[in-house]
Formats: sequence, C-alpha cells, structure tokens
Amino acid sequence: MDPTNPARPAHLARPAHLARPAHLARRRLVVGGQVQGVGFRPYLYRLARQYDLTGFTCNTPDGVVVEVQGAAAAVQAFCRELVPQAPPLARITVCGGEDVEIEADATAFEIRKSTAGEGHAVLVSPDVAICDDCLRELFDPADRRHGHPFINCTNCGPRYTITRSIPYDRPYTSMACFPLCPACAREYHDPADRRFHAQPVACPACGPTVWVQADVHGPRLHEGDAALQAAATALRLGQVVAMKGLGGFHLACDARTEAAVARLRTRKHRPHKPLAVMAASLEAAREIVHVSAAEAALLTSLERPIVLCRVRREAVLAQSLAPGLDTLGVMLPCAPMQYVLFAHLEQPEAPPPVLVMTSGNPGGEPICLGNREALDRLAGMADLFLLHDRDILVRVDDSVLRAPAEDAFPVPEVLPEVSCHPDVPPPPAPPRRLLFLRRARGFTPSPVQLAGAGPAVLGTGPELKATLCLTKGDQAFVSQHLGDLENLETFAFFEEMAAHFQTLLRVAPQAIVHDLHPDFLTTRWARETGARLDVPVFGLQHHAAHAFAVLAEHAVAGPALVLALDGTGLGADRTVWGGEAILADAGSGAWERLAHLRQTPLPGGEAAAREPWRMAMSYGWSLGMDAAALARDLPADLQAAAAFLPQALRAGINAPPTSSCGRLFDAVAALLGLCHRATYEGQAAVLLEQCQDHAAAGIYPCPVRRQDDPWQLDTMALVAAVLEDVRRKVPAGIIARRFHRGLVAGLAELAAGLAARHGLTRVGLSGGCMLNLTLHRELPAALAARGITPLLHRQLPPGDACIALGQAAWGRTQVQAR
Repeated sequence: MDPTNPARPAHLARPAHLARPAHLARRRLVVGGQVQGVGFRPYLYRLARQYDLTGFTCNTPDGVVVEVQGAAAAVQAFCRELVPQAPPLARITVCGGEDVEIEADATAFEIRKSTAGEGHAVLVSPDVAICDDCLRELFDPADRRHGHPFINCTNCGPRYTITRSIPYDRPYTSMACFPLCPACAREYHDPADRRFHAQPVACPACGPTVWVQADVHGPRLHEGDAALQAAATALRLGQVVAMKGLGGFHLACDARTEAAVARLRTRKHRPHKPLAVMAASLEAAREIVHVSAAEAALLTSLERPIVLCRVRREAVLAQSLAPGLDTLGVMLPCAPMQYVLFAHLEQPEAPPPVLVMTSGNPGGEPICLGNREALDRLAGMADLFLLHDRDILVRVDDSVLRAPAEDAFPVPEVLPEVSCHPDVPPPPAPPRRLLFLRRARGFTPSPVQLAGAGPAVLGTGPELKATLCLTKGDQAFVSQHLGDLENLETFAFFEEMAAHFQTLLRVAPQAIVHDLHPDFLTTRWARETGARLDVPVFGLQHHAAHAFAVLAEHAVAGPALVLALDGTGLGADRTVWGGEAILADAGSGAWERLAHLRQTPLPGGEAAAREPWRMAMSYGWSLGMDAAALARDLPADLQAAAAFLPQALRAGINAPPTSSCGRLFDAVAALLGLCHRATYEGQAAVLLEQCQDHAAAGIYPCPVRRQDDPWQLDTMALVAAVLEDVRRKVPAGIIARRFHRGLVAGLAELAAGLAARHGLTRVGLSGGCMLNLTLHRELPAALAARGITPLLHRQLPPGDACIALGQAAWGRTQVQAR
C-alpha cells in the first residue's frame, strides 16, 4: 500500500516528489470528442486518485468536465497523462482548460451526476466488439457471467445503437428498463472494477434475455442457453435463422452447405450478389481465405468489419457464396451471443463452423431492427428467430472494407486538429488508411474533421447508397449506410436518421443541400424541410459533390482537381455524367467541369445499368460497327431486343448522351461475354476487374482530346482496340488487362495536363469506380510518377456514400457567402 494514502494500491502510489506539496492549484478541463460511454470518467477518477487530487468529473453535452485540485506539480502531471493514457475507445478532439479558485473544503474526487444542456463537443462512441477480458469471462465456468450473451464492460459492447440521446447514461439508453441487480450495482459503483460506470452492464440476473420462436404467433420455444443451442441445431440442419445482433438482424445459414445457401438465396431473391460469411476465429478464417497482415488487423479490430479476402482454392464452402468471384467477404464475431452460438456449433472431428451472415431485410429495404418488425418482414425467409429484449434504437448494418495495399505513392495523412490546454499534449492519432465499401457498424457516428469551423449544414445525399451528413463546428457527421431511397421504407429510415442526428448532436441545420435531380425523394424533402425550418436550400451537382467530399476528407481549404468516376449522375447540362474532371475550390465553393470521358448514348436510360449488353451495342454503334453482327454475339434471348436498339439509337429515343466511366466498364465486360445482365450493382465491373491476366503485356490507346472544350478522354479509341482484339480472339484476360492499363494511363495523362494548365499539384480521386482495386492502386501511382499528389477517400467509401459529406461541406461555403 502507499503509506501516504492507505486506500491507494502500491502500483498507484503518488510519486515521492509530490508527497509534500508546496502550494495548491485547481484546474478545470472540458474534454470533447468520443469520451462518453468509453470508460473515460472512471479513468479520470483513477488518474486523480493516483496523484492524490480532489475534485470531480461529470458528463455534460459539452463533453466530460473535470476539475482537479492538489499540489501544482500533481495537477500538471494529471494534465500531461490525461490524453496519452486515455481508454482505447476514447477519441479526444478538444481539451480546453483554465485555472479556477481553490475549494478549501475539497476532500475527495468524485463522479457526479450528468448534466443536461445544449453543448457542442460530445461524440457518441460506435459499437465495438467484445474485449478480451469479457471474452475470457464469457467462457469461464466459474464466472457469474459464464455464457451470458450480453456481457460487456467500459471497453466493449453496444454504444451508438442503444443511445437515445446525450449525455450517455443508462437512463438515456435502451438499458434503462433493466434495473441493476445488487452484484452489478456493486461493480458499477466500484472505482477499482472494470465495469465502474459501464452503462450497458448486464448479467443473467438483471437481463436482457434471449429466446427462440418460429413465427410471429408462436410461443417462446426455448430461453437462455437452450435458445442458442436450438439455433445451432437449426443451422446444422441447413435451416435459415434470423438473429438479432447489435445494429439489426442477420439471416444466417451454414456456409459449407450448398442447399442451405441456395435456400437463403431463393427466399431473399438474391441470385448472384456475394454473401458474407462469419468465421469463429482468425484461425478458422485462414482455413477458407488468404489473410494478409493488414486484413488480419482489420478482422480482429474493435470495429469487426466485413473484409474482402481471396478465397482459398481448397476451401470447403458452398460454391454459390460468391459466384464467379475469387474474393469473399469475411468477418469475425463481434457480439458475445455470436461467440456462444459458435461454441454450440463446434463438433469433434468436424471443420470449424462458418456461417453466412447477410443483412436481415427484404431486398432493397432497411435492415430489420425490432422483434415484431423482423417476425413480420422476415417471415418466409427464416425458419427460426433468435430474439432478445434489449431494444436496438438505431439500425446499423455491417461495415465492409478492403484492406489497403502498401502505398507506393505519397498520400498526406490528415491529422485532426486537437485544441488542448497548454499542459495537455495532443493525441498522436493519425487515421488509418482504409478502403470502405460500406461504412456503418464500428465506425458510425465518428466524425470527419473539417478544415475549420462553420455553420451547421445538412447534406441529404444521393438516391442510391444513401447516407446523410450534418456538420457541427469543425466536424462532419456522416450517417451509417441507409440503403437505396427508391422505396418508402428506406426513405422513412432516412427521415428517422435526419431527426436522430439533430437530437444526438443537439444542432439544427442552418441550410440543406440536395442533389440536382428533381425527381429524387430527398430533393422534395429538402425543399419542404427547408421551408418548414425557414433555412436556405441549395442544389449541388452529383459529381461536384464527389469532388467536395474527397477535399473535405483531406481538410483541403483551397482549389484542387478531382476525377469523379462512377456510374451516372444528372449533369448541370442535363446530360448523364459519370467520368468527370472537376476543378473545385473548397474555400469558396466554386467549381467547374474541365473535362469528361467521350460521350456515347445510354440506351434505355437506367436499364443500361442492369443490362450491360446495351452499352456494348451503344459503343459498337458509335464506332460504326455492324449492329446485326454485334447482336449475333449476344445470348439468344437478347437478340430480339438488340435488333431494335440501333433504330432507337439513331432516333435518340430514351438514349441520352453519357460520359459514364461505370458504363464503360459494363460495355467492355459485355463485349468479352462476362456479363450481359447484372443482378446486382457493379457486377459487370467486378467480373471485368477479376478477369485480368496481370502477366499480360500491352496497353490500349486512350488519348486526351485537348482541342475540345471541355477536354475529352477518347474512350472510343479504347473500346475500338478492345473490339479489334475480340475479333482476333485474344483471350479475355489479356484484353481486360490492356483495357485497365490503357484507362489508367489515359486518366493520368488527362489529370496531369489539367493540373499543369491550372497550376495545381493535388488531384482527388472519387466515385464508385475507385473501388476497383486496379484503379485504386495504379492510378494514384501513375499520378505520383507525374509529380502529382493523389488524394483518396480514407474515412468514407469513394462511391455515392460520400456524396452527403460533399454536399454539406459545399453548403457551408454557400451559407458563409450569403
């Protein structure tokens, strides 16, 4: 024990030089950021005790307030230690402080009751995976929480999905209806305990409870551990189980059984789109996929995302998990209930269990959130429902990422600008370089740090891959993946999140920004909401929003060039854009289209995205090829429709001109016979990317037409070379490789020419095409070789999920200019 304080353990003993303070000091600090729900106040309590300080700490909407009093050297030591030793889930963005009056009667350090208010510096923690300590207790027969599927502590468990409002305290979460049992209450109030002030703390005595039932009208068949055993039995029998997770429901089945996977695909009307799987451990994952060091770090991270990995040829898996692909989305358990289920699934002499874990929702609708909702909407899909009574307040899907390759080019990292008291050192927290396909559980609602403070603006996002964004001060809060806003259920989810963000952040938008497309539901909603709130409403073109998004992620405050490469978006000239070079000034909000891919008709409009053969015919027709000959190369069931297409193209009927890069990929995939009809978004491009023979030599021409205004990248020459090699019966893998190489070279030449013309040194890369790993790796390297600094998305997906951020960042410039 410490002789100067018998209550203090020896390892927390006060340094000897602080034993007899010469004079007292009292300092007040307000710590903002992700500091509620992460064990921060208990950490402050222990740190204050370590230095024999009195005072208090409490949660407020402004952040965590702490006042410490004691020897001046001890107060300074407390401030020095505060950030570097903070809990692993804490993310500190501000730590302001001031010296205050000494309180003569201060005798202890205490955690006070949270206060309400209108603050501005609080971040709610994302949900995080079970920690190692809780995992050990979960499988320790001697522990009172042995097998409890809701075990958690201050270092793990649900946060964002159970939080109704701030400050983050149990009464403001969905755990409010579960009173603490005496044992949990003792832990909750014990400063030496890992569950000291852990708001979601739970045990078998105080709940929640898990059970199974067969349908909405059926009784509870089993409860507790017997329910998990029953779910495991159903899965082993090839049945589909709907499981309630952290942010919503999963549909699960045995990933090694073809019949089970086929049953799930049929019921969910999902014939080809890849399905993600969950392995019990990293070792089990390595038996089915190749796992690099970067992928292993992601798989075992606190966020526990789905990570795309290369499938092992010898893996014993259903062939229909990811048809035609050599990659598979894999994740590890993040919740204790999932770990217990896998323990029940394990069998002697059998390979480790692997489960399909796909979103529990009918196609195109939001993930199911509540028990009644799941029993209604997933009826006919699931044979059994594994339910519990801890309410999910915010629905959040799984995040999906690709592990970044080693960068062969310089990419500046954006370090958050942390405002700290002079005695408090800023945290060394550079953001990880990630390639997001979907940003949701584990990452939302962590903010993007902007270049500076500004007005609160709401970006309503796109119609597909929708998110929304609300700015506050110098931060932008981008919602989790919402889905496609083509149906009323998803749009209701959008409205729900727009309201929730304003409640959670305690801020009302001073302006709203929407896409230029007049028929989007978000366009109408923005105008109606703006009128109701009496705030200005602005429209921003889709690809300009891409440009401002990538610049916002890198905290760029001035002009830069951005290549926005994706499927389609309504252009400012009312044509269909999708392969654009945008000059954007992040400071003023001014932007200009400097160049684009050479246009070709988009036959059938939106139908062309689902039927890549249409773009193959369009490019062939534009190049003057015999349409009948092109049609003969199509499957028999498409030839009748193809016969009428040249007439529609000549007449310009439902065939607007497009500069889309995504449709270019579709056309080449169809010309190579890889995909004529797509059953999920991006299918043709993914198959074309995977088809490449990386050992192949050669490159196709893709020249820049500088005589045009705007400049054009002549992708017609690229496709003409593809068609010539198709005629010569060159293998598809060689053609695919030459196509990718030619496109990368053309885009780099275009960007370098424009950058030189306008005196720019940075080029942003945005749009869904940047999810293509070949473009993601080779285009930045080609730019760097030309002396240009490439800026890639690192905190958001490069696809349409970043649009809302770009809208909000640009909207701030418009409000400031008024």
